[in-house]
Amino acid sequence: METLRNRTVADLVTENIKTAHIFKKHGIDFCCGGGISIEEACRKKNLDLTEIEEELVNVNGSTDRNLDYNKWKIDFLTDHIVNVHHSYVEESIPLLLQYTARVSKVHGERHPEVVEIENLFHRVARELASHMKKEELILFPFIKKMISAKEEERELQRPAFGTAENPIKMMEDEHETAGDLLAKIAELSNNYTPPEGACNTYRAMYAKLDEFETDLHLHVHLENNILFPKALKLEKELFN
Repeated sequence: METLRNRTVADLVTENIKTAHIFKKHGIDFCCGGGISIEEACRKKNLDLTEIEEELVNVNGSTDRNLDYNKWKIDFLTDHIVNVHHSYVEESIPLLLQYTARVSKVHGERHPEVVEIENLFHRVARELASHMKKEELILFPFIKKMISAKEEERELQRPAFGTAENPIKMMEDEHETAGDLLAKIAELSNNYTPPEGACNTYRAMYAKLDEFETDLHLHVHLENNILFPKALKLEKELFN
């Protein structure tokens, strides 16, 4: 009976393009050299076969359980955003930079849109790297200070940036910039639809870009529509 470890890398990627991201992360060639079994690929790369099998089995695992984010305390929400969404972005950007560079180099002449997609994604990567650091080092710590001040019923000094409205406005502007860049990528890629006969790397790039944009939409929703309004309301309570 055929087991997961005996199946070829190429077969798994053809069946579920999301598995490509696992192979890419571990340095397994799923495009040209994908004709070997999972077991052989792990042996060649000196990887833990059981660990890879577990990742492949859980590739479709979803954490979306209709969570009511609006009921969460906002300090918990900031931690969730950092640990889930910021971590996802930090893990995904190097992978997408590799995908876009390779597809642009190999297919750019016949499909010039992938060259523009590579350039646009570099801008997305720069925008989000800077954006997340500002949230983690400036805005989110101030939100937590406000919560502590309210719980401990003590006065809080005004921050160097004056009011939370200032960094929040900057964060919202940056959200819009990143969203516009990804919308342009979606347009250029015909909503992440690979051309007929596209190789696995090409398909993996579009699947990952689609996933990345979906995650960013939720990420931005949590901040713009839940976290930021509640933080501004709390600031008014504390300073009025």
